[in-house]
Amino acid sequence: MIKGRRLHWAWIVLAVCFFNVFINYSIRLGYSLVLPEMINDLGISRTDSGTIYNAYLIIYVTLAPLAGILTDRIGARKVIAACSLILACGSGLMGTADNLLGACIFFGLAGLGSTGMWTPIVTVVQRWFSIRRRGMALGILSVGFGLGYANMGLVFPWIVNNFSWRYSWYFLGAGALIMVAANGLLLRSDPDSSGYRPWGEENPIEVIPMENPEHGSFLTPAWAFRQSAFWFIGLSYLFIAYAVYGFGTFLIDFARHQLGWSLEHSSFLATISGIGQVAGVLIILPLSDYIGRKKTLLLAHFVITCILAAVLLAGDTRLVIYALVGLMSFFMGAVFPLYGASAGDYFPKHMMATIMGVWTPFYGLGAVMVHWFTGILRDTQGNYIHAFILCAVSAFMAFLLMLPVKKPKY
Repeated sequence: MIKGRRLHWAWIVLAVCFFNVFINYSIRLGYSLVLPEMINDLGISRTDSGTIYNAYLIIYVTLAPLAGILTDRIGARKVIAACSLILACGSGLMGTADNLLGACIFFGLAGLGSTGMWTPIVTVVQRWFSIRRRGMALGILSVGFGLGYANMGLVFPWIVNNFSWRYSWYFLGAGALIMVAANGLLLRSDPDSSGYRPWGEENPIEVIPMENPEHGSFLTPAWAFRQSAFWFIGLSYLFIAYAVYGFGTFLIDFARHQLGWSLEHSSFLATISGIGQVAGVLIILPLSDYIGRKKTLLLAHFVITCILAAVLLAGDTRLVIYALVGLMSFFMGAVFPLYGASAGDYFPKHMMATIMGVWTPFYGLGAVMVHWFTGILRDTQGNYIHAFILCAVSAFMAFLLMLPVKKPKY
């Protein structure tokens, strides 16, 4: 760090990224809270509601690799600032939707904005912190999506009772709009160009020539795509996304219409889930700095598998469901940041954002499939039993696929 600067800019970058994640995941995860009210107001089916979410996800996963490539080439600040503006427009327009097509278009626009709200953000945070501090930094960052979901669980019933579900989208769009200015003014794409070293780095940065094979800097993404670790991690990402989104998106509707809970009791599940995620990322992600990402992911996948099975056996006992959702969220919240950190751990840092971007379609395929499959199963069978069984099986597949992962030699 340049002399005379007391506050390392890494912490300003982390703070700005934290609020980006808070807003983005309030929008993405908040959809599950708004969903029951949208179903009633717009007269759509559960399959239709899955189609709306898939419009978001298809745009997101299709263009996320491009966001990763652009982050490596033109810098994270430009990508994140532009995407936060698009996110603000899409989420704000969701409040005006009055039919299935309009909701799909507007949430798809939000999905386009969301492409800059994960891969570029995780990349820029990892670049500003040393490798032994990345788990800690990503843990702090990931508190944002847990708090976003918890906040929506508390605020959404108040919005519905005093206004309507549409105003939740207006408020979220306004929040994303504020972040456009914050991103443009305060974000820095990397420490080197700003006169800093990564925070927590004990020794000065060594200038590594691109042709030095010892550090892997001569390698290209094409090399990474030939490594078994790339495919095992990517497929594991697919299956855990299926499990987590299948349960998370339809959890409130499950409680509301299958268990017969009130809006307040159902929405409180989001608050419990958000608090569980906050606790999990603050404990599990720093722990992964010491025991490794692979072991941490294996533990998380195994616990998620067991809890998904337990939810189906718990009946409608509210306290038991609350406890299971809280415990699952403790591990679930850390899963996606751990995959992001794995890109930096298993592959050279100069291709980190590209690897994360190319992994995103794996994640997206799992999420897209589960929204349609779960919606169809719920509409045809009248319950979520078989849909949640598939989620549990998928979580176990994610566990099995991580077992053979080894770091490529370079």
